[in-house]
Amino acid sequence: MKITIERASLLKSLAHVQSVVEKRNTIPVLSNVKLEAKDNKLSLNATDMDMEIIESIDVDVETNGATTVPAHTLYDIARKLPDGTQVELSYPDNKGHLTIAAGRSKFSLACIDVADFPQLTGESLPTNFKLKAEELRDMIDRTRFAVSTEETRYYLNGIYVHKKDNGEISSLKAAATDGHRLATVEYLLPEGAENLAGIIIPRKAVNEIRKLADETEEDVLISMSESKVRFKFENVVLSTKLIDGTYPDYERVIPKDNDKVLEVEVSTLKQAVERVSIVSERSRGIKFAVSNNLITITASSVEAGSAMEEVEANYEGNVIEIGFNFRYLLDILAEIKGESVKLLLADSASPTIIKDEDDATATYVLMPMRV
Repeated sequence: MKITIERASLLKSLAHVQSVVEKRNTIPVLSNVKLEAKDNKLSLNATDMDMEIIESIDVDVETNGATTVPAHTLYDIARKLPDGTQVELSYPDNKGHLTIAAGRSKFSLACIDVADFPQLTGESLPTNFKLKAEELRDMIDRTRFAVSTEETRYYLNGIYVHKKDNGEISSLKAAATDGHRLATVEYLLPEGAENLAGIIIPRKAVNEIRKLADETEEDVLISMSESKVRFKFENVVLSTKLIDGTYPDYERVIPKDNDKVLEVEVSTLKQAVERVSIVSERSRGIKFAVSNNLITITASSVEAGSAMEEVEANYEGNVIEIGFNFRYLLDILAEIKGESVKLLLADSASPTIIKDEDDATATYVLMPMRV
């Protein structure tokens, strides 16, 4: 194998594939990226056995061939080469080492034969539909912050994507929860998703998909079965196993009787919460005292002292005092697109519904905290 590639192109592709590779592996070949040069294209392939990424880029191929090389080492080399450098990769006579030459720099990396690189089975993926890149980014941003990191409830360690029937209109809905907060968002059901079963996309895959979605404005082809989902971007294909579990009926925790409506400007509330929370970094608890057209936000700790700030709001009703985890609240406020946010309250012990005044597609639920 012998190819020449521009450093920026190599670096961009390696950035995609190396993040799939685990830093520590008991199986040496899983630390490697598979490089295959053929027909003036370089294919890069990496896997952790649960997720696989394949990217193809145009290169000058002098000699066809394939090998595997340590992914993070090759990425670090490309990252530290000068901008604009032409990089020559050669694997002469399959001698067991890949040579990287760029300017006056030269490296030789130990390889593992491609025969040892795992080939994930290409199972049938019967459900196929397209999603706009903007919608994919939006869907992930509005839900992934609520994904659980608690391994004992593994079925919450991802985003739940499913079809929702609303009478005559069906929607594509995504949800995530860690038991303390819930985030949901929905869109019109894309053509081809009529038979979509509920799937749970793992957290690691969600993060990689989000990075790739940032780099395209083209529609993304999504194909899935009961155990696997594949996202096809312009020149990148990412496949992942799904979490094998039953997602809880999250809609049961969305209150139906929260009749006290609090409306407030997002930026004002966000900044006030950020200031008051300075003194509660360790406990993370802040208290809202909501009265006529006013929110009094307070926090205190033995170590740091206390803080209080008043925020004007639209509210008429009984006084309510309720505590929140300020980090959870700020995560939600960061995803509010409009200028105003609506909080639907019941009492100090019940979950609060949070909605964007200008966008009805997303709904958030935040559990109260004892402060």
